Amino acid sequence: MPRGDGLLTHEVLPGEQGPQDACGVFGVWAPGEEVAKLTYFGLYALQHRGQESAGIAVSDGSHIVVYKDMGLVSQVFTEASLESLHGHVAIGHTRYSTTGSSIWENAQPTFRPTATGNLALGHNGNLTNTADLSERLAELSAQSGELPINAGLHATTDTEVISGLLASHPDLPLEQAALEELPKLRGAFSLVFMDDDALYAARDPQGIRPLVLGRLERGWVIASETAALDIVGASVVREVEPGELIVIDANGLRSHTFAVPDPKGCLFEYVYLARPDTTIAGRSVQATRVDIGRRLAREYPVDADLVIPVPESGRYAAIGYAQESGVPFAEGLVKNAYVGRTFIQPSQTIRQLGIRLKLNPLKDVIAGQRLIVVDDSIVRGNTQRALVRMLREAGALEVHVRISSPPVKWPCFYGIDFASRAELIANGLTVDEICASIGADSLAYVALDALVDATHQPKDNLCRACFDGIYPVELPEEDRIGKSVLEGIARRVEHSSGGGASDALERA
Repeated sequence: MPRGDGLLTHEVLPGEQGPQDACGVFGVWAPGEEVAKLTYFGLYALQHRGQESAGIAVSDGSHIVVYKDMGLVSQVFTEASLESLHGHVAIGHTRYSTTGSSIWENAQPTFRPTATGNLALGHNGNLTNTADLSERLAELSAQSGELPINAGLHATTDTEVISGLLASHPDLPLEQAALEELPKLRGAFSLVFMDDDALYAARDPQGIRPLVLGRLERGWVIASETAALDIVGASVVREVEPGELIVIDANGLRSHTFAVPDPKGCLFEYVYLARPDTTIAGRSVQATRVDIGRRLAREYPVDADLVIPVPESGRYAAIGYAQESGVPFAEGLVKNAYVGRTFIQPSQTIRQLGIRLKLNPLKDVIAGQRLIVVDDSIVRGNTQRALVRMLREAGALEVHVRISSPPVKWPCFYGIDFASRAELIANGLTVDEICASIGADSLAYVALDALVDATHQPKDNLCRACFDGIYPVELPEEDRIGKSVLEGIARRVEHSSGGGASDALERA
C-alpha cells in the first residue's frame, strides 16, 4: 500500500508491505462555509494515513448525505461531487483497514438512521473488544426486532459496531447515547461523528491515536493531525483529551469526560505515521525526528563519507545524524512518487529488480563512497536487504544502516497493521544477525529511552507496545481479535512463533 501523494515509503519491493498507517479523520462545523470542500482539503492533508478509501458526510440540518468510494481522495471526489454536498456540518475519512476487509461496504463514514435523526461516523484506531460489542449489539437488535449488525450493507468493521451501538438508544439524543456507550469501548479510538445538526469528537481514555481541535473564523474543526488544520486555515486550539467527548452545535462547544484519562499516545506516530509538519503534545514531529537522528549519531557513530536517507520517512533523522556527526548529508536515492497500489504485478524475474520501480540510486553520488543509510524501521528486512544490495551494485564501498526506532518485535492491536509477530525479523534475531541478514556492514537502532526522550513526553504517557511488548489496553483471546474478527475468519496464528494476542501478552 503506498502512502500516496508523494509519500510512498515502505512498499519498496512489489508485494512487500511494511507498517500500514492508521486512518485519518476530519470534521467541521461551520455555517455559511463550504464544509464539503474544507473536508476535502483536510482529507488531502491526511492522505498518508490511509489510501484504500475515502468519504465525506454532510448535513444541511435535515438530512445527511454520504459520498464515499475506494481509492485516494483525489480519485474519489470531483468538483461536481463536492458541489452537490451542501450543509453546515461535515465529517471525512481516509481509510487503511485494520478491522474488516478493504471493500466499498467498509468504507467510511458509516451511516445509520436513529430514533432522533441520522448518524454518520468516522474512526481512527482499532477496538480490542469488538467481538464482545458486536455480540451485545446483536442481542440489542434481536430484542428490538431490528436487523443485526451485518444485515444490509454487510459492513464488517468495528466502526459499524460503534455506529450501531450509538444508534441503539431510541429514548436518548446522540450526545447522551455517546456518554452511555463510549465508556464501554476498549482499545484505540479517535472518532468524529455527526447527527443532522451537530459535530462530535471523542478520544479513547489512553489517547492512543491523535486528535486535535481547531478554530475557524466562523466555526470549528476536528482532525487527526494539526497539518490538516493548517491546510484549511484553522488555528490549533488544543488536543482532544483522552476520555473526552466534544459536542459542537449552534449553542457552542461543550465537553464531557466519559472516562478517567490514562495517556498512552502512540510512540510510532513520532517515528513514521504522522506528517513531519504535525505537532503532537506540543512537540513538532519534524523536530523529534531530527533529534532522534542526532541521538543515533552520538550512540552509533561510524567513519563514513555520506549520510543518505531512505525517502521519505528517513529524511529528518538522516538530517539530524549528519548535523551531529559532521558527515555530509546527500540525496543518494531518487523515489518515484507515482507508483501506486494498482500497478501491474511483475513476473518473478522482474520482481527481483522491483526495488528500482520505486527507488533508484544516484550512481554518481554513491559510487566509491562509504554510506550511512538512515531509515525509520525494519519490519521483515526484505526491503533493507534489497536496498543494501542495490547500493552495493551502484558502487558503494560500505553500507552502514541506522534505524530511527528500536527493533519492532510485537504486533500492534491499536490501529497499525504490522506484520504478524512470526514475520517480524527482530522477533527471532539479534541485531548482529539482522545486520548479516540484510548484508549491511553495520546496523544500529536508536535506544527506546533515547526515542522517548526525543518526544519530550514521559515514558509512561506513551504506548511502546510494538517495541517492548507492554500493551496498555488488555487484549482478548486470540480468536476474539484481529482484522477479520467480524467476518468469522479465525486470525492466523503460527503457534511455533506466535502472532495472536495471547502470544503477544506472554512476551516469552
